[in-house]
Formats: sequence, structure tokens, C-alpha cells
Amino acid sequence: MPAYATTPERAWFFAHRVIVAAILVFLIAPILVIMPLSFNSEPYFSYPMPGLSLRWYEDFFTNVRWTSALKMSIIVAVSVTLVSTALGTLAALGLSRPRFPARGLIMSLLISPIVVPVIISAVGMYFFYTRVGLTNSIPGIVLAHTALATPFVVITVTATLSGFDQTLTRAAASLGSNPVHSFFKITLPLILPGVISGGLFAFVTSFDEVVVVLFIASPEQRTLPKQMFSGIREMISPTITAAATLLIVFAVAMLTTVELLRRRSERLRGIRN
Repeated sequence: MPAYATTPERAWFFAHRVIVAAILVFLIAPILVIMPLSFNSEPYFSYPMPGLSLRWYEDFFTNVRWTSALKMSIIVAVSVTLVSTALGTLAALGLSRPRFPARGLIMSLLISPIVVPVIISAVGMYFFYTRVGLTNSIPGIVLAHTALATPFVVITVTATLSGFDQTLTRAAASLGSNPVHSFFKITLPLILPGVISGGLFAFVTSFDEVVVVLFIASPEQRTLPKQMFSGIREMISPTITAAATLLIVFAVAMLTTVELLRRRSERLRGIRN
């Protein structure tokens, strides 16, 4: 704050920070409340806790229902990440062309799964997949999650390509390099932070999604979010708090990785400029 600021400006300066801090507390408080409960020694959701224990984490990693759900989530999320990253990167490369026709319309269609409420997407996917026989199958879940995750890859890679110097690929072509060779040797290394960031967003989108799975998966096909949702409905177990804590830690790690990649991309752009 400048030293010459007036009294109202000083008052707003401090009031603005108080408001921001209050909003952060409001948003983060539910997370901070859940995490300590995962170490509760008693099967109750109450404070104060009578003691600390790791029994719910032990149950999470030893109970076959939770381990199979975790394995299912990882398999689906990794598959979705690979497919959506490839499709989203290709789409972003096409949309980055300076004279690409109907770019705005195509971009709007590609990111529509983000705008449309997920429950509407889930109902539409259910009726469509029922007709083509993809319900109650892992490929159906992977394709559905890919449709939801690909827009994040498109947006992230497109933003990275906005600072890409297209003259590099034209120079490579003038030296006899074909488009595929130019992509892997020039384009991909420069946009790799954006591609990885998009892949991480795709992984988290698939790993945390539950609404679509409830519609198109069979009762035996339980992802981790679906197992948590079913656990809340059927019987409330403190193991859910352990699973939630692990998901929170995982999400924080992913966001930290994305931020580090963003800074690396900025450094690369600075060096190139």
C-alpha cells in the first residue's frame, strides 16, 4: 500500500484482505474439519476426538471393497488420461492454425461438456450407451470420462500454443522435416508442460467423477468416488474420511505439479523470447 494513501483507501485495503481471508476460511473449513476425523480412534464423526488412530487408513488399504474401488479408479483414470491427452492435443494443434475455419464454433462444441451440467451429460450418455451396448462396461466408463476430460486438455494445450512461435515449424519444413518429425522434435518439447498439465487435469477429472459412473456402470463396477457415495448412503464408516483425506492430498499434489509446470513453461517462453 502506498505511503500517500488516504484513510478510506487504507480502510479498504485492510477490509479487502479481511473479506478474502473470510472467504478462504469458508471454502477450506470443510476440508480442514474432515481431515482430523480420519485419525479418530472411535467410529464417530464428532469433536473432541477421544484419541488418535490409523485404523481407518488400515481399513482403506486392507478392505477388498476399498482396494478394488481404488484399483478400478486408477485403471479408468490412466486410460482416460492417455486417450484424452492424445485427442485434446491433436484438437488444440488443429485449432491453433491461423486460418482454421469455424474455430470458435468448434471450440464451443469441444468445451461444451464443461458448460453442460454433468447430470444432463450422464443421462444422455446412458441412453446412447444403452443403444450401442456400452453400459455396464469399463470401455463405456472410459469413453464417457474421456468426453468429460478432453475439454480440459484442449483448453490447457491451446493456451500453451498461444505463445508458440509457428516460424519454428516452418523453418523445420524448409529444411526437409516432415510434420510428424517436426512435432516430436520441436513442437512437443516446447508445449510439453501444457500437455502434462492437461493430462493431470484429465486424470483428476476422471478419478473424482461419480455422477456418470452411477448411470452407466454396473453394481460390481465401483470406482473410489462411487464407493464413497455408496458408503454414505448404506452405512457411514469413518473409512470414508480416510479416503477423502487421501483424495485431498492427491489433489493438492496435482495442483502443485501443475503450478510448477506453469512456471517452467513461463521460463521456457522467457528464454525463447
